[in-house]
Amino acid sequence: MKLEGGCYCGKVRYEAEGEPMMKAQCHCRECQYISGGGPNMFVAMPVNGFKYTASQPKQFTRSDLERAVTREFCPECGTHMVTKVPGLPAVVLKVGTFDDPALFNPQLAIYTCDKQAFHHVPEGMPSFERLPQR
Repeated sequence: MKLEGGCYCGKVRYEAEGEPMMKAQCHCRECQYISGGGPNMFVAMPVNGFKYTASQPKQFTRSDLERAVTREFCPECGTHMVTKVPGLPAVVLKVGTFDDPALFNPQLAIYTCDKQAFHHVPEGMPSFERLPQR
């Protein structure tokens, strides 16, 4: 699979190739902050198939959290495009930044322990209070 995308203003662009490792919606409280209140729709892609093709993002990592993720976003318009999780050989791509978001077909919902009443999990979709067992 090949995904292309970028930020709202078009300054930062990326490509990701490979087999998706996870396609999901995340309901954790951190993702609610980042998304503006809803679940975060994402695809985890292999890190070795990912590259920025135009400009470079700014990065932010909270210093007060153990194993804090790094969030990458456009320095111009602020669009959050990528999350990198320590120890995970993947980049977590935000579906809203895809050139073609219709390529997204979520397989599961995670961190439903933080799910809000207004969040929708499609009927029949596997859901997990945290992460599924590997």
